[in-house]
Amino acid sequence: MAHTSPSPSAFRRGLGWLHKEWFLVGMLAAVGLATLQPDVGRSGGLLHAELVTKIGIAIVFFLHGLGLSFASLRQGVLSWRVHLVVQAMTFAVFPLTWLAADALVGRWLPADLALGFCYLCALPSTISSSVALTGLARGNVPAAIFNATLSSVLGIVITPLLVGLLARVDGQSLPFMDTVIGIAQLLLLPLVLGQLARPLLHAWHHRHKRLTTLLDRWVILLLVYSAFCDSVAGGLWRDNGVGTLLQAAVGAGLLLVLVLALSTWLARRLGFSTEDEITAVFCGSKKTLASGVPMAKLLFGASPAIGLIMLPIMFYHQIQLFVCALLANRYAGRKAVKPGPGTGL
Repeated sequence: MAHTSPSPSAFRRGLGWLHKEWFLVGMLAAVGLATLQPDVGRSGGLLHAELVTKIGIAIVFFLHGLGLSFASLRQGVLSWRVHLVVQAMTFAVFPLTWLAADALVGRWLPADLALGFCYLCALPSTISSSVALTGLARGNVPAAIFNATLSSVLGIVITPLLVGLLARVDGQSLPFMDTVIGIAQLLLLPLVLGQLARPLLHAWHHRHKRLTTLLDRWVILLLVYSAFCDSVAGGLWRDNGVGTLLQAAVGAGLLLVLVLALSTWLARRLGFSTEDEITAVFCGSKKTLASGVPMAKLLFGASPAIGLIMLPIMFYHQIQLFVCALLANRYAGRKAVKPGPGTGL
C-alpha cells in the first residue's frame, strides 16, 4: 500500500496558519520553554528577564508617546464613562463576585486558596499588558494608560482595605511613594519622553507602524515567558497537588470569563465605541501580578502558606494574557477592515 505525503496545498495551508497564528504558537512556546528551563528566564536568572522586560515596556511606552497627539491624551483623560466602568469592575465587581463565589463554593476550598482568590479580586489592574493589549487591539490607548495608572495608584490603598474587609486579614501599610515613583519611572517618564520627541520622530514612527505593532507582541511574549519562569521556579508544579492546581486554574478561568462577559455587556449597554469597549474590556478584566507579589509579601509575609495564597493570581495572570491576547487579535482583525480614531498604534 503506497504511503501518501501531505499535498503541497495542505503544506501551504499549514504555513499560512502558522504565519497567521504565530503569536499563539509563540505563547505556547514561551510556556514550554519556561517549564523546561525556568532558571534561564526567572528574575535574577541568566537572561535577567526582569530587566529586559522593563526595558521592553519602557520602549513600548516611548513609542506610545510618539504616536499619541496631545488631543488624544486629552481625550483619554476626559473619557470619564470608560474610567467609571474600569474602576468599578476592578474594585467593586471583582470583590462582589468573590463574595458570591465564597458563599457558593468557599466551604469546599482550602482556606489559604480561598484567601488567595479573595486577594486576587482585591488587586488593581495591571499596567503594561493592559496598555500593550489595548494598543494591539487598536483600542483607546490614552484611556487605557490613564486607567491602568489610576488603578495601580488606587490599589495601593484600596487593595489592603478590601483584603482586610473581606478576609479579616491585618496587614501593614504599603510603600505609597515607592510605588508611585516606580509607576512614574516605568510608564510616565517614557511616555513624556516620547511626547517630547514627537516633533522629531513622529514621521518615522508613522512609517514603521508595523514594527511597533510587532514590538508590542514580542514584549507580551516576554512577559508571559518571564512570569511563567518565576512561577515554575517558585514551585508551581512541584509544591502543589493536582487537585489544588485544578481548583486554582478552573476558578481563575471562570472568573476571567465572567468579568470579560460583564465588561463587554456593560460597554455595549452604555453605547461605547469599539475603541472604548476594547479599553473597558481589557483594563476592567486585568489583575496585576507585578504589583501583586510585593503586596502579598507585605500583607501575608509571616504566613507559611503565601505560595498557596499566590496561586490564583499566578494562574489568572497567565490565563488573562493568553485569552486577552487572542481576543486582541480578533479585535485588531475587525478594526483592520476599517481603522477608527483613538487607536494608539
